[in-house]
Amino acid sequence: MSGPIRHIVMWRLRAETAAERAAARLKVKTLFEGLKGSIDGLTHIEVGLDVSDVDYACDVVLFSEFASSAALRAYASHPEHLRVREELGDLRIGRFQVDYPIAAAPRA
Repeated sequence: MSGPIRHIVMWRLRAETAAERAAARLKVKTLFEGLKGSIDGLTHIEVGLDVSDVDYACDVVLFSEFASSAALRAYASHPEHLRVREELGDLRIGRFQVDYPIAAAPRA
């Protein structure tokens, strides 16, 4: 697969109180959004924080796009990405991921 690829990750975070959960969510958002412009092939990154507050929801979603599968693989071991993962430590208690190719827009 050589075309662009979308990488979506959702996390549930460790927190005892609403204040801890809010701080944890903001930390994830801030760290991942800090990767903008620092990783070749990362063409889009967006982080959303859940507002539904339903008990089965994830806390945070990362929506990112890469120029290619190779760029996504390079991101996985990029020092800046690894730094973010290390800073988050065991804050994440659940992780869900989907990667899929971005279809080209149909021609008119």
